[in-house]
Amino acid sequence: MTITVNGLDELKKLADADLGTSEWIEVTQDRIDTFADATGDHQWIHTDPERAAQGPFGAPIAHGYLTLSLFIPLFTQLLDVRGVTTKVNYGLDKVRFPAPVKAGSRIRLVARLTSVEDVPGGVQITVDGTIEVEGGTKPAAVVRSLSRFYV
Repeated sequence: MTITVNGLDELKKLADADLGTSEWIEVTQDRIDTFADATGDHQWIHTDPERAAQGPFGAPIAHGYLTLSLFIPLFTQLLDVRGVTTKVNYGLDKVRFPAPVKAGSRIRLVARLTSVEDVPGGVQITVDGTIEVEGGTKPAAVVRSLSRFYV
């Protein structure tokens, strides 16, 4: 369920709040191949299903940065900030990839808004997120993300 806030004052009230859990999305081989084409990273563990089946993960796996790039579409399922003119990614303080995402797996995001701080013209939020793999024992990614919202 998406939390909707109207303006920065309402957003500030969410500091230190759980944002919930996104829907599951499937990471298909087609998505992995498209990401490989976009980035030029065609390493066989991602794009060669036959060879990858014999490799260390037993199947092709998503690029770590593909998993990371899915943070934003998953995050937008959790929080909608209205009444701002611009929303930008500001950076990452921490990213780890504890477990691979095998082709055909489903992932989702569990997130917490840890802080909302004033910056010139807007606010900066810090979100701690965990990207889970359905049926997995370890997360696919653990992320501390920084975003800015300007009025």
